Amino acid sequence: MRKILLIPFLLATLTTSLNAQKTDKQLFEKVASLLKGFNGDVGVFIKSLKTNKVVAINADTIFPTASIVKIPILIGIIDKIEKKEFDYHQQLVYRDSLAYSSFDVTANLKDSAKIELAKVMLLMLSTSDNTASLWLQKLAGTGSRINEILDSAGFKVTRINSRTAGRENNRTQYGWGQTTPYEMATLLEKIYKGEIISDSAGKKMIRLLGRNFWDEQALSKIPAHVFAASKNGCVDGSRSEVLLVMAKQPYVFSIFTKNNKDVSWNDNNEAWMLAKKLSALLWQHFNK
Repeated sequence: MRKILLIPFLLATLTTSLNAQKTDKQLFEKVASLLKGFNGDVGVFIKSLKTNKVVAINADTIFPTASIVKIPILIGIIDKIEKKEFDYHQQLVYRDSLAYSSFDVTANLKDSAKIELAKVMLLMLSTSDNTASLWLQKLAGTGSRINEILDSAGFKVTRINSRTAGRENNRTQYGWGQTTPYEMATLLEKIYKGEIISDSAGKKMIRLLGRNFWDEQALSKIPAHVFAASKNGCVDGSRSEVLLVMAKQPYVFSIFTKNNKDVSWNDNNEAWMLAKKLSALLWQHFNK
């Protein structure tokens, strides 16, 4: 595993916290067996929010975020709303120059069309609309400001790279954003606990993350009546997902992959199948 050098005066660094957590040995064996033979690089982090026991496999390895970068962007725009620099329901004016892809709902708005900030956030998280996401990244103060928030919260690896000054080399290697399985799962846990920005901001973000349109991989193995906050990210050689599940024994987990041999986009893609199997295993484990 890659060692991460952290500032020594931080009261409690994330890496120290990871090393100090107690492993669920029974679950570790099951997960390690499941991951064996995967054709690519895979990392997972799993934590019971009841017992605080964890499973960490390649959990401090850096992976591309792909669209999971939209969780940090969400934090950036919510921070602006908390500071009264924006209003959640205020009207924004869309311009054609913002368009990123014709597949995006936002990019199909007419020039000068008005749309609520809240709806742009919905499109970013629920449909993973890239035009909406890049618009919000800019409104949040760019990736530089969002990275400052992440750094101040103790996250030393999770970063926005795209359209962010000084991170061109990271963008070449990891794309839009980068993280580790441990940091992203921990970020979602901290949002849930109200430890990012504020308790009220955390509640709002968790609700927003509970409306994922892309529900056919790990999320598909969670019963429909159970609340789950989630975000997934996909590019050809990297498929990843992070979930917080309010089960009988609530838990958070992330699965990240990269350098995948299977770059297909059909339902039986190896990484997507692995995510589904892991999610099913965890649901059974935490609800036995």
